[in-house]
Amino acid sequence: MNIENSRNYYGQVLQGSADLRTDACSAADAPGPELRAALARIHPDVTARYYGCGFIAPADIAGARILDLGSGAGQDVYALAQFVGADGHVTGVDATPEQLAVARGTQGWHAEAFGFANVDFVEGDIEQLDALGLPDASYDIIVSNCVINLVADKGAVFHAAHRLLKPGGELYFSDVYADRRVPGALKGDPVLHGECLSGALYWNDFLTLAKAAGFGDPRLVTDRPLGIGDDAVAAMVDGIGFFSATWRLFKLDGLEPECEDYGQAVVYHGTVAGHAKRFVLDKHHVIETGKVFPVCGNSWKMLHDTRFARHFDFIGDFSRHYGIFAGCGTSLPFDAAIAGVGASGACC
Repeated sequence: MNIENSRNYYGQVLQGSADLRTDACSAADAPGPELRAALARIHPDVTARYYGCGFIAPADIAGARILDLGSGAGQDVYALAQFVGADGHVTGVDATPEQLAVARGTQGWHAEAFGFANVDFVEGDIEQLDALGLPDASYDIIVSNCVINLVADKGAVFHAAHRLLKPGGELYFSDVYADRRVPGALKGDPVLHGECLSGALYWNDFLTLAKAAGFGDPRLVTDRPLGIGDDAVAAMVDGIGFFSATWRLFKLDGLEPECEDYGQAVVYHGTVAGHAKRFVLDKHHVIETGKVFPVCGNSWKMLHDTRFARHFDFIGDFSRHYGIFAGCGTSLPFDAAIAGVGASGACC
């Protein structure tokens, strides 16, 4: 049902963003100034068919090769194309012909607007990425925006993403999550599926799948509780809390199951474009420029062994272990404004 319903819902039922019945497949926060400027340069036919739940624009991506899983009409592809520049490249994968027609139909327009052509689009199911012939270890970054929830075998997506990433690369994506497992009886409903609710992963099942695919220590970047304005839809999912969240998963060897303390620290230079005052690794790591910032061994690797290394000074090594950072636990990680949902615990 999943791929057929996705094609029908996003190709036939929805004719534009205004047709959505919940805010699950929409971004609530305002984009930053750089992203806002990039979005303003995108063709209106593309922006009219945007169904993402976050802004997937990771920092420091000039010259990068990026793969967008479930690229739709191409808004994220064309925004990222501007940030990677003429030396980078962005490939979008989508299974809905109507969406791909919009994305491909505006390629020439965008190439003229940007002054370079650096995108392509592939028709395919992200649940079956192995069938598309994409080369292993060929992408610096993989993004996805409110699409993984729509597929049945989410583990297959994470495994393929890990295979396709270069060492030190990252999967940076937004999606919808639930505070408990969605009952099986709801999974076949075409509206709940199309509105990104019935396929939402229970957050702890997501962590299990991500780690099984090779992504140690997933990091939550942003999150928000979702509102469901449609009374009929709200009644069907009553008692389940839904969240939109952005995660980053690094392809790095040696990440440990917990946040271990080796007495390490970093100093941020303030040199990432658009992030002069502070660098946000994740929700619990907002690193101010010029200040010595203690980190666990995993966070040290996420900065030292990735594209971010040139922006930091690194203090310490792994020669001495001081135990685990306090507060690293397994409670619900999202901030909640819903009765009965616990607040997130702090981490290193």
